[in-house]
Amino acid sequence: MNRLSYKVSDFHDDILPDSLLGQLCGSKQLFRDRYQIQRILGRGGFGVTFLAQNMALPGNPLCVIKQLCPKVTKPKSWHRACIRFEKEAKALGKLGNHSQIPMLLDYFDMNGDFFLVQEYVRGSTLAREIRRTGPKSEAAAKQFLRELLPVLQYIHKHKVIHRDIKPHNLLRCDDDGRLVLIDFGAVKEELAKTSDANSKSATTNFVGTMGFAPPEQFSLRPVYASDVYAVGVTCLFILTGKAPLEFDYDAHSGEISWQKEVQISEHFAKILSKMIKIPLEERYRNAEDVMWDLGMESYLPTLSDCMTTQRLGANSSGSQSVEIPQGYQTHVTRTAIAIREWREKLKQKQAMRKRKPLP
Repeated sequence: MNRLSYKVSDFHDDILPDSLLGQLCGSKQLFRDRYQIQRILGRGGFGVTFLAQNMALPGNPLCVIKQLCPKVTKPKSWHRACIRFEKEAKALGKLGNHSQIPMLLDYFDMNGDFFLVQEYVRGSTLAREIRRTGPKSEAAAKQFLRELLPVLQYIHKHKVIHRDIKPHNLLRCDDDGRLVLIDFGAVKEELAKTSDANSKSATTNFVGTMGFAPPEQFSLRPVYASDVYAVGVTCLFILTGKAPLEFDYDAHSGEISWQKEVQISEHFAKILSKMIKIPLEERYRNAEDVMWDLGMESYLPTLSDCMTTQRLGANSSGSQSVEIPQGYQTHVTRTAIAIREWREKLKQKQAMRKRKPLP
């Protein structure tokens, strides 16, 4: 028996008659003469995601097919949707050259629906992992940031904002343990913009998840810092196991009141606080800034020592005392001290020569 076959749950019963792929689910009939639809992976406001096998390739590799359903009825809207879908799909195709982003294998439109075919990553979501094992430590949360922030830096470099970073869209790969970011909102946002004028609203155009999306994203003006906010809230989920809407919120600032929920270092607390600031001018602008502050933690003891100085007594020549840092000294500091000592010795030799009587 096929290990991927299963009995479709009642939760997905309403999908089967309304979706072509739903009707093909579990059957031997191929979609586009190559894809055998195995089962439903999930659903959302923009469509349904299916697990499939590519029967036209050796080994029949697994893949993911996302059926996106924009609400368009007018021919002009449909044409505009096709253009935007193709443009955004190509953008996602470029992103797929990263090991932590699923590769885009194909994209096409059919009977008013758009389809994306992507690499299948076998693994568990971060949400499922936390539910199974419980909240993580500060060290684990920092490791999560070190794994994800470079991916964020990569997609922002390609001028793409993910818009829907959350524990359900982060997979831990079973094969090699890498963290994979899935379900990009770029295509979904472009398709939302193509909705007919009479169906447009903040709700239909918004792409994201309540609690993980910052205010500017609800106002349909997402920026790179919007993804930083979502990563910060995801960190809180890792540390507490609580979804963002389960926290109390500050009535004045509107920010999450999380400080009493966790025991973490002061430096890391400052980083998290800045990641989830509501005002954009107070939040980290991009992933690089977060990575910089996170990386500076290992230098804090050294920096602290450098801020503490001690005064040396006057030397034998009566010159002014100097201040030098305690503990570790940089190469520049050591060089400067050596130069001063050399100059002092030179002055002493010159003074002795002047005092020495001539023969």
